[in-house]
Amino acid sequence: MTNSVCHGGRRGFVLWFTGLSGAGKSTLARLTADVLCRRGLPVEVLDGDEVRTNLCKGLGFSKEDRDTNIRRIGYVARLLCRHGVCVLTAAISPYRETRRQVREEIGHFYEVFVRCPLSVCIARDVKGLYKKALSGEIKHFTGVDDPYEEPLDPELVIDTHLETPEQSTQRVIQMLENAGAIPTLSQHPSGPDNAWDNSLPFTVKERL
Repeated sequence: MTNSVCHGGRRGFVLWFTGLSGAGKSTLARLTADVLCRRGLPVEVLDGDEVRTNLCKGLGFSKEDRDTNIRRIGYVARLLCRHGVCVLTAAISPYRETRRQVREEIGHFYEVFVRCPLSVCIARDVKGLYKKALSGEIKHFTGVDDPYEEPLDPELVIDTHLETPEQSTQRVIQMLENAGAIPTLSQHPSGPDNAWDNSLPFTVKERL
């Protein structure tokens, strides 16, 4: 285990959103990041699709390539965490063992299972990936012809088909406060001006 170090009097952590494509991981990561930024905390979002395009270009969707992708995301997250950054990752990360390894390497790690029925994810199909997978254009797609291994003991489970993105985000923030990962509003030097009021800078119309 690699322990995160204090930076500016605060310890970094990794908040790992895992779930099917279209479940709402990227949306929750962005909304949570906005709340943390408004509280004056250093934040970085590592989106699985963006990392795959830049850091992991050339990797396919075999189990080996998926594991490599997640390990690279975990490595970058660990480096940022060591310098006091609140790191939010949004990646399918379908395999339990790989997630366990990343958790062990990072240490200060919170897993959020973004749960949503496959039928709902297919109906959303924000990126058009399910249509391609179901037609055979994409092989080894998680949830279609490749498994997703649900977390057995995550820090938090969010059922995105049962609540609004804002409600889900509030639960994530409360979990981080209860775990001591971030200060509560009463502990925050900026006081109540940073209170949660659901007045987010944009309206979420669809989950990513």
